[in-house]
Amino acid sequence: MDAGRTNDPGYRVNPAGPAANAANAANAGHPVRPLSPGPGGGPVPGPPSADPDAERRRGVRRMKLIATGFLLAATVIYALATWADARGAGGWPGYVAAAAEAGMVGALADWFAVTALFRRPLGLPIPHTAIIPTKKDVLGTSLGEFVGENFLSSDVVRARLRAVGIGPRLGHWLTDPANADKVTEQAAAALRGLLTVLRDSDVRAVVSEAITRRADAQEIGPGLGKMLERVVADGGHRRTVDLVCVRAHDWLVLHGDSVMTAVQGGAPGWTPRFVDRKVGERVYKELLRFVTEMRDAPGHPARGAVDRFLADFAVELQSDPDTRARVERLKKDLLARGEVQDLIESAWGSVRAMMVAAAEDERSELRLRTRASLLALGARLATDARLQAKVDTWLEDAATYLVATYRDEITSLITETVASWDADHTSRKIEAHVGRDLQFIRINGTVVGALAGLLIHVISRMAGA
Repeated sequence: MDAGRTNDPGYRVNPAGPAANAANAANAGHPVRPLSPGPGGGPVPGPPSADPDAERRRGVRRMKLIATGFLLAATVIYALATWADARGAGGWPGYVAAAAEAGMVGALADWFAVTALFRRPLGLPIPHTAIIPTKKDVLGTSLGEFVGENFLSSDVVRARLRAVGIGPRLGHWLTDPANADKVTEQAAAALRGLLTVLRDSDVRAVVSEAITRRADAQEIGPGLGKMLERVVADGGHRRTVDLVCVRAHDWLVLHGDSVMTAVQGGAPGWTPRFVDRKVGERVYKELLRFVTEMRDAPGHPARGAVDRFLADFAVELQSDPDTRARVERLKKDLLARGEVQDLIESAWGSVRAMMVAAAEDERSELRLRTRASLLALGARLATDARLQAKVDTWLEDAATYLVATYRDEITSLITETVASWDADHTSRKIEAHVGRDLQFIRINGTVVGALAGLLIHVISRMAGA
């Protein structure tokens, strides 16, 4: 089987057989490559997903071989120089042997130091080795403290935000219509998501409870009295009186027989029938005349009486304890009715539907006004130094509050995360990331050791001479 094909995301293994596999390959736009059968006659499953650290580990192994090669080269050179010196080849083998010997020492010392970070050299229980596996939790605690002291300090965060100057940057960024469109779209998506997550029953219960509690806690009599007083003073009630008069006149015109029948029905039983009819007609005509005059004459005395009644009622709502108590009882009775509670709860459904529709419609008034507000805010932020300073101060205060309040939680997240890691896995992962660079320490130790050994040998020979 071609191992490379099984890692190809366009290739799919179909247990139906080679024909289905061939079809899958063709549909994916790849040439057909038959799969070798497995032990049970079926296709061999592909390998698991690649290890993200595999390439790093290969790089570490290559650098280890190179560093070890330096050690072996120093060993070979030392052996040859020692042999040449024993054969009487002159003075130069001593210099080479000294350099190679010091290079071996440096290479071995640095190999020990690098290896001791991740494991025990040669498996020997030497103290203070395998530092990362054995000191993982201590390192995690130290890392958390380091981050908390040097990155989550209120002074550091405030100084960094002040240096960035978020206010003017945000202003210039928002002046771009494309950016304002992005923010508007994201805000609309967030609003839709929030409305989707919220359960309607919970929100309706909260809204109903909040409105009911607020209405119970607030006496409405004085407020209604002040409002009615202003309405009467401005003459705003007169249109309502006009409407009532018009509707009363029209009703009397249409239901004259009903009025006369009602009057006749209330007459004593001993009066003649024709008298009752005459009285009913007279009452109806007088009532229709009265309503017609009240409708057509703005200065009608009845209208003045209505004005005085409303003005007196407005005063009573504000100052008369009995009237205010009656209004409160009426309010409680209304709030206790199921129809009113249903109306309050149904208000959320209407508001929710309206907000969702506005958030989804790119041309809705909500999104257009939001976009216009963002552009206006960006223009002000880009030019208004006082507003820039306010925004920067708000952001600095918010960031420093979060840092001061949740610094321990953030650092404990680092500490607890490191503590939850497997020691050996952690050591291998860290070595995969930094082990390649650490091998240069071994190489440098070999080279620097050789140069130091050569220098020491030269100084020794010069001092002996």
